[in-house]
Amino acid sequence: MDSKQIREKYIKFFVERGHKVIAAAKLVPENDSSTLFTSSGMQPLVPYLLGQAHPSGKRLVDSQPSFRAEDIEEVGDSRHTTYFEMLGNWSLGDYFKKEQLPWIWEFLTQELKLPKEKLYVTVFEGGNGVPKDIESFEIWKSLGVLEEHILFHGVSENWWSRSGAPDKMPAGEIGGPDSEVFYDFGNNNLLEIGNSVFIEYQKQDDGSLKELAQKNVDFGGGLERITAAVVSSPDVFQTDIYEPLLKKIEEVTGVKYADGKDKMQVIADHLRAAEALIADGVIPSNKLQGYVLRRLLRRSAVKLHLLNPKADLSSIASEKIVKDEIEKFGKTLDRGLKEIEKINQIDGKAAFDLYQTFGFPYEVTEELFRQKGQEINREQFREEFEKHKELSRTASSGMFKGGLADQSEIVTKYHTATHLLHQALRDVLGSQVFQKGSNITSERLRFDFSFDRKMTDEEIKQVEDLVNKKIAEDLKVERKIVSLEEAKKMGAIGLFYEKYKDKVMVYAIGNYSKEICGGPHVSRTGVIGRIKITKEEAISSGIRRIRAQIVLK
Repeated sequence: MDSKQIREKYIKFFVERGHKVIAAAKLVPENDSSTLFTSSGMQPLVPYLLGQAHPSGKRLVDSQPSFRAEDIEEVGDSRHTTYFEMLGNWSLGDYFKKEQLPWIWEFLTQELKLPKEKLYVTVFEGGNGVPKDIESFEIWKSLGVLEEHILFHGVSENWWSRSGAPDKMPAGEIGGPDSEVFYDFGNNNLLEIGNSVFIEYQKQDDGSLKELAQKNVDFGGGLERITAAVVSSPDVFQTDIYEPLLKKIEEVTGVKYADGKDKMQVIADHLRAAEALIADGVIPSNKLQGYVLRRLLRRSAVKLHLLNPKADLSSIASEKIVKDEIEKFGKTLDRGLKEIEKINQIDGKAAFDLYQTFGFPYEVTEELFRQKGQEINREQFREEFEKHKELSRTASSGMFKGGLADQSEIVTKYHTATHLLHQALRDVLGSQVFQKGSNITSERLRFDFSFDRKMTDEEIKQVEDLVNKKIAEDLKVERKIVSLEEAKKMGAIGLFYEKYKDKVMVYAIGNYSKEICGGPHVSRTGVIGRIKITKEEAISSGIRRIRAQIVLK
């Protein structure tokens, strides 16, 4: 059974149990500046876990491509990847533990035929005022799970919230105990393949946890890991998902996977992730998502160089963006090698500086200096690296803590303004204009749209004036949940019609704008304030970008 069949079986299994298939979100979240990437299936669903009605109902299922930048340094073993596909099913205040756990057990043991004796489960042992999860324990036991295969763990391992343990949750955040499933490859080599989270608590201002009126189920299972379990390979890279890419790497380098395993795992994961990010419109740069993409490609290039100095990364990945980036890095690589020649005595700090400035991973520097008869103090390098990692983690969590969907008053105003901007662009430039992406912070809006030339100053002013005219008219903003067909008949526009299923939410701004969207929005346009377009530019062939700000009336 290959990964495609596993995905199809999973979706079919839950559709047969009343779930609606929802479309995967983009890897770069839209209208959400609080986090760089979609890192899990639940991330786009936070508003609905908090109680907002989902257009598709209370039972949902999907397969969500996800990316976790914090895992970059972990890649190079048989189980860690930065890019993965998360199979997910949700209950938004509908079913709970007694349905969820038997279904997952049935799917794993009957649909995928995983041997019961190779499966272990974990259950929450209680803590921070939340009782021991005896109910989940009894359910697993009733399903025939051996008692010695049911393990209890505390808040550090069997509690889920965005911020971690209950005591780290800020007021308003939701979370709850979870129950994980592990596959045993032998010799106690356990790999987590799925996790059912029971979101049933919300942190209060006084620090206590209050039970939610709407108790949710959020299941996530990595397709790569589940596939590894099905084919009984402890190495996720030894599955059909990575096989074509690894074959290319072997051909280009002349090295067999068994002989260059750790480096090939990095190249395979990073290239797969890079191609997915590029397909989502990310280009290499020194900022945000573009910086992460650049890091993936450069790290891949160095690993490839270690396998074979003559091998060309762009011959493995066909995109022109990859080729251009690798050509740029070739020059950086040369400068880095010259810099190494200037260092008389290497130490951990200098090695980290080479890593930071030129993208040289530790093992590259280590190998180069070993040829000069020098050893590096790895502990010193690790200390420098951990300092940097902690700073990165702090910055990352700072973005994350802003909320997966920032619904502050100013962001809500900006979000509604993008609807007006979208329609105004179509009115001024033509109906061939469609939204291609957006990003909103509390300081500005950024809106990407399809158009094949630079806008004139007169066109920019026309669009700006039209948006401000509709704001001044104080138009009412209304939300309707309708079928996709009804939405089309209404003339509602959306990013991609084919990504929507069954019921959709349409926001109508007076009789001016109708758009399929998940919110948030103001109730009337008059509260937005005046919009000023500050920049219009090209970001790629046929795609333009507008930046705008709300200014004083």
